[in-house]
Amino acid sequence: MKVLIVGSGAREHALARSLHLDPHVEELHAVPGNPGIGQLATLHSQDPNDGEAIATLAVNVRADLVVVGPEAPLVAGVADAVREVGIPCFGPSAEAAMLEGSKAFAKDVMAAAHVPTAEPRVCRTRAELAAALGDFGAPYVVKDDGLAAGKGVVVTEDLTAATEHGAAILDAGGVIVVEDFLDGPEVSLFCLCDGSTVMPLQPAQDFKRAYNGDEGLNTGGMGAYSPLPWAPPGLVDEVVRTVAQPTVDEMARRGTPFQGVLYCGLAMTSAGMRVVEFNARFGDPETQSVLARLVTPLSGVLLAAAEGRLAELPPLEWRDDAAVTVVLAAHGYPEQARSGDPITGTESADSVDGAHVLHAGTSWDENGALVASGGRVLSVVGTGATLADARATAYDALDRIGLPGSHHRTDIALAASVGEAAGA
Repeated sequence: MKVLIVGSGAREHALARSLHLDPHVEELHAVPGNPGIGQLATLHSQDPNDGEAIATLAVNVRADLVVVGPEAPLVAGVADAVREVGIPCFGPSAEAAMLEGSKAFAKDVMAAAHVPTAEPRVCRTRAELAAALGDFGAPYVVKDDGLAAGKGVVVTEDLTAATEHGAAILDAGGVIVVEDFLDGPEVSLFCLCDGSTVMPLQPAQDFKRAYNGDEGLNTGGMGAYSPLPWAPPGLVDEVVRTVAQPTVDEMARRGTPFQGVLYCGLAMTSAGMRVVEFNARFGDPETQSVLARLVTPLSGVLLAAAEGRLAELPPLEWRDDAAVTVVLAAHGYPEQARSGDPITGTESADSVDGAHVLHAGTSWDENGALVASGGRVLSVVGTGATLADARATAYDALDRIGLPGSHHRTDIALAASVGEAAGA
């Protein structure tokens, strides 16, 4: 099988790694990829958001499957363009991807499907914003309705900060969603969908805040781990029954069947499980941990989802081992990440037994040296018999990497490794 991956982050590197290890995959291509992905796949320079260009590339490399990683190409209709030339594509249509592209749309679908979630208020003016904040009270939850790379959400006790965040979005011509605050630890569950059938993966938990103890600004994610020893029994079945399947059924009823990954971001509140958000693709950095535990060859599962055949597949097989991912971030991230700093030690980190390094914000400089070129630069994944073992492996590998001014959290999966649930 020949597979083309669209994207350039650590999520796409994790996908490429799994597909590279897949005995059914004979050839890998990626656009635009990154230096790490380039060790596994042939890289191409097309614009990943240009559907026509991606479709033409897929034809030219004779791809049997296209896998679209990030949300922006999905919302731009890249999956539609690929399907129009007759090549199976793993990723929802532009219409179906609005489950992530618009939080207001997602809330409307959840309401129609009776999915448990936080009460929302869509605001298009400052007056509506002020009224919603007054009605809900603190903690205030203010979200950009559109795509914001994981950084469009503010959760704060500070009314002024909540108001300023919402006002900035409105002043830029955007729409905001104010929600009731959901307490409790969060869970990420990826569900593979083929338009009618739902196949869940293993749950994970990510860490959005920049610094230890969930301090600092929201980021795209500073680390993740799987499995969740503290999660209630039957959680995955409950999410499929009450969240994923009703949502997929509602999307089909609307004439916009959802094929791809339905990312269910969940809060385990005192009143029960509630949906925080939907995404229309694999999450980063949770994917790095989840795929490290998957035994079933990935290509056949993604192709079955793209072709509407998930119901034909046997249950997925998983390793008992735990996986912990720690993100190494550039100086200044998440506010203003510095580019150009040299990266050293990745080969040494990769040599640690049970560890591997996944590239995200990396590139080659004019001298052929590896340098930072983004905010979240690397994901270091450690595996082990327990979460404590996986943590030790991940941090051992991470300690071998040099990046001037970089920072990372030292508490990823720490609470879970001693049997506690963290809010993440």
